[in-house]
Amino acid sequence: MGSKVSSLCLHFLLLLLLSGTGLSVHWPVTTLPGYSGDLPFNLETGYISVDEIEFFYYFVESQGNPGTDPLFLYLNGGPGCSGLNGFFYQIGPLKFNISDYTGGLPTLIYEPSTWTQSASIIFLDAPVGTGFSYANDSGAWTTSDTLAASQYNDFLRSWIDEHPDFSTNPVYIGSDSYAGMNLPILAQDIINSNEGGVEPEIYLKGMVLSCPHTNTDIETNSKISFAHRMALISDAMYESAKNSCNGDYVDTSTAACTESLSAITQCIAQISITSTLDPECTFLSPEEKEEKTARRSLRQNPRSSLRLPSSTRKTNDLYCHNFPYLLSDAWGNYKSVREALHVRPGTVKEFFRCNVSLSYSVDTDDAVAYHKNLTDTGLQLLVFSGDHDMVIPHNSIEYWINTLDLTVDTDWRPWFVDGQVAGYTRSYTNDGYRLTYATIKGAGHSPHEYKREECFDMFHRWIHYYPL
Repeated sequence: MGSKVSSLCLHFLLLLLLSGTGLSVHWPVTTLPGYSGDLPFNLETGYISVDEIEFFYYFVESQGNPGTDPLFLYLNGGPGCSGLNGFFYQIGPLKFNISDYTGGLPTLIYEPSTWTQSASIIFLDAPVGTGFSYANDSGAWTTSDTLAASQYNDFLRSWIDEHPDFSTNPVYIGSDSYAGMNLPILAQDIINSNEGGVEPEIYLKGMVLSCPHTNTDIETNSKISFAHRMALISDAMYESAKNSCNGDYVDTSTAACTESLSAITQCIAQISITSTLDPECTFLSPEEKEEKTARRSLRQNPRSSLRLPSSTRKTNDLYCHNFPYLLSDAWGNYKSVREALHVRPGTVKEFFRCNVSLSYSVDTDDAVAYHKNLTDTGLQLLVFSGDHDMVIPHNSIEYWINTLDLTVDTDWRPWFVDGQVAGYTRSYTNDGYRLTYATIKGAGHSPHEYKREECFDMFHRWIHYYPL
């Protein structure tokens, strides 16, 4: 009897040691620092081991019917933006209360327009080096577009294997911004693995792409016509660039082309490219503006010692879309927050909403070929864009969609939320494959950060096969 007890104790001790690293584990989270009371939804955090990488995730069970609602893996952009970016600012059930923030631990409030009303969502810290994800081997810190997609495929299969209650749910994968390059590669990897008999099978039904980075040249070329459509440059400037550059603004081969593009660059230099309606917030105070540092935007340098304005509630204060980003950097570095999330001590020295110092190789600059291959698979796609986004302009997305040679099912028309035009939409088909494209009126880059209610209504209708 004594030897059996000793054996059980040794086994339990071994499990405790393994839980520190190299073993996929997860925990329920019922409260979070900054939120008053118990969480009104089921949250789980955990690690999934993929080779030498420990991927950290935040899983919110559907607040509808988790037994039948879709399972949705959501990837943020950057590359290097944490799953908490999507959780707090885009499609998750909580957000920061910035209007009452005066310092210290940021407070959290419930967000009713959460996509978890319609799906169970895995918010993933990916690629490796993002958020609380880390590697156990120095060589595993380096990744790329294609390698990351392969790792996400392995992650998702391992996650489903450890959560058998979701093994038969329909699966959707989603992305924002740069992760749009990874997503069709991931979809192809999932399909190939399924066909190769890899278990568990993933019942992939579709993809959701928000302002997806898809083709660098198309996106760069589209910015000139976008600026013209937005009345940011004159007819004469546009015609000069179009004629002198022959419509190619990437490979500038003549002095006249270079001169035309230089004039356009100077004209739009003080415009916020993330949203042309917003103030340009490269700098958050007059003192920093005088320093003339070279940062283009907080989205490109999200970790900063800049202070929020003393009051964001005064109507005469400059309010910047970037301000709430600073709160997640602060929140994620509180010891109480890490303990509540069950982050392994000592694995990540400092949390960044977006880590700009990843060891990441860009090995794909065109994902259109992947999309073309997927048109024969029967997948359902939702692609949406803010109509004031100049990072990934809506006309660049419309351009590559047109190259897929799909049949227009429902032509261009407005779609509505609460009786008001929320944007415009067009749908396409190819046998069982279906692509729904939508613009979000008045939104910038990552449109769900600007129009959460409209984006939720759009997703809810689409995921339930209703027209927009």
